[in-house]
Amino acid sequence: MLEMSPILIEGHQFTAVQMKLPKTNFMAVTNEKGYIMCGALDVALFNSNQKLRERKIIAARAVGVRTIEQLIDAPLESVTLAAEELGIKVGMTGRDALLKMI
Repeated sequence: MLEMSPILIEGHQFTAVQMKLPKTNFMAVTNEKGYIMCGALDVALFNSNQKLRERKIIAARAVGVRTIEQLIDAPLESVTLAAEELGIKVGMTGRDALLKMI
């Protein structure tokens, strides 16, 4: 099942996407600039692949999360190079990263 819903973080609107898969959940919170995502995101691929690096994808990954709320509150495990350019850092919460994407 796929669920999409708007969420507000400090007055800024984002879209939460959750897909229930067998034995796991796929989750992301996004806006028009970037996104945070569950452990399914391969940040290393975005950072190492020349074509993907050139796209300057702003994204970050949190692991061990099972709900959108946990994703927002979790510390980030990895971030893309483009996200780093915005000041998004490993260890900051998903919420803080999203606020840097506005």
